[in-house]
Amino acid sequence: MTVAPLNATTAIATAGAHPPQVRRIGGWVLIGDVLDRRNPVLPDGEPDTDWGYERKMFARLWGRFIGIRFGPHDRLDALLRDPSGAMDCVAWTQDGLTFVASAPPDWLIDALRPNWSINVGRVAAALRSPQLVPGDLLLDGPRAVAPGEVQPMPLDRPAVRLWKAATFARASLDAPLRVEPAAQQLRAAIEEAVEGLGGLPGVLAAEVSGGLDSSIVGAALVAAPGLEVQTWLNAYGATPESDERFWVEALAQRLNITPLRIAHASAPLSGETLDRTNRGFRPGLAALDAAHDREWRRQIEGVGADALMTGKGGDSVLMQNTGGDVFTDLWMRRGWGILLSREGRDQAIAVEKSLWTLAREARRFVREGAAPPTRDDSFLLHLEDTPAMAAWRHNSAAFGPAKAGQISGVIDNVTRHGPSLLTEGVDVRHPLCAQPVVEACLSTPSALLVLNGRDRGLARHAFRDRLPPEILHRRSKGDMSRLYGKIILDNIERLREWLIHGRLVDLGVIDPAGVDQLLQRETLIWRGRYAALLTAAAFEGWIRAWERRLASAPSR
Repeated sequence: MTVAPLNATTAIATAGAHPPQVRRIGGWVLIGDVLDRRNPVLPDGEPDTDWGYERKMFARLWGRFIGIRFGPHDRLDALLRDPSGAMDCVAWTQDGLTFVASAPPDWLIDALRPNWSINVGRVAAALRSPQLVPGDLLLDGPRAVAPGEVQPMPLDRPAVRLWKAATFARASLDAPLRVEPAAQQLRAAIEEAVEGLGGLPGVLAAEVSGGLDSSIVGAALVAAPGLEVQTWLNAYGATPESDERFWVEALAQRLNITPLRIAHASAPLSGETLDRTNRGFRPGLAALDAAHDREWRRQIEGVGADALMTGKGGDSVLMQNTGGDVFTDLWMRRGWGILLSREGRDQAIAVEKSLWTLAREARRFVREGAAPPTRDDSFLLHLEDTPAMAAWRHNSAAFGPAKAGQISGVIDNVTRHGPSLLTEGVDVRHPLCAQPVVEACLSTPSALLVLNGRDRGLARHAFRDRLPPEILHRRSKGDMSRLYGKIILDNIERLREWLIHGRLVDLGVIDPAGVDQLLQRETLIWRGRYAALLTAAAFEGWIRAWERRLASAPSR
């Protein structure tokens, strides 16, 4: 690693293909990619607090960074993490030293032998509730700074959340349903994110899957002044629903690009791979498609590129697959009057239900609420309510289930920035997960985001002049489920040994009988649950890796 002093008491050590830059703003040292907002909206009505400057800084800047503030005698005074959460920030104090890290290298853990332990209850909760993974660590000992949060020193002081998704969602409650201003705002936000991340140091490659999200990012890249994409990449699957080359060809003709088409790679799932991709502070959920990551890294490096732009995160942020939830959001604002509106009729047509059925469902939701989204529970042992579930219920009562789901998706998208075999050599950038796009979409009413009853309808409208009609009017969506199912079927015995005789069972987190029942070929073909099984495999790998690192694994 490259080591440099920050002041008399602190040094920074960096490594990787794109070591983070250091920028001093006000009293803060910001580490990472820091970009200026084009049209910042400074917070108003905020009380005069100790953190007024930092609130304004989050409004004026965006990017992928953490911050360090020093007090008297150059002593560490506070930490912060940008609202996107793209760079992790974990701190702990040991032997009179304070460590702040985005990733825990093996040599550091081996040298320190920190007195940490795995929090089994938090593991069980995070395995069930996806929104918990980007938050508190599953380790007792170090302290994680959440996205948009300031952590005063010492670390036992309470953190202060300065940026909240719900703050921007609250603006959607009073926003008028005016299409063109909302479309212009969304387009400007996506262009700002694409041009900002695209303009960072590095030679660019870009993903074009054939879907709407990566197509929008691609269109913004082509239109961005001064940006050059070294190569365009498309991974196609072996099944009809995962082969999107027809739509990629339509996009290529419209944007005048020549994508490199590569068959989606697959390889046996090994314990070595699961161990290698789960040595971070959190389970490696961004690293589950290891063979594809390895092949894309080889292709990207082979053409001389070292950065990749993706369209990941758009499903949640731009809003798709909401069912009748948007109607419920509208009902909570306008009551029976929604039955006479165009927005209400559009939603009824989109989900192929009558207005009266949707009204009945909305009234039931207002009376009873609904179960928060959780991972498959067929093999997860009973668990009491989690903070993520409680937060979802609170947000759904305030905004409605569609907007609450979007907020949950924004939180879950933080995991997309996690380490993988691809990120070991390539700087992977997700503009649709960036702060300008997130804030624009959160502050837009759900009914506008699904304009005309279409998933991501506002995004389609905003980029209608840049995309081919085949993609704009596409009703289907690429689906890799069968490919991931094949990974499980091809590795079923290895996964059975990995999970049924693994640490998650020993710790009482998952039910071995439930895993055994699910890991039958007939059950998998009939029920699927591929994502839940792969997620459990990642958690298993993470626990094994950390128990070895902490020298606390019992003999087996």
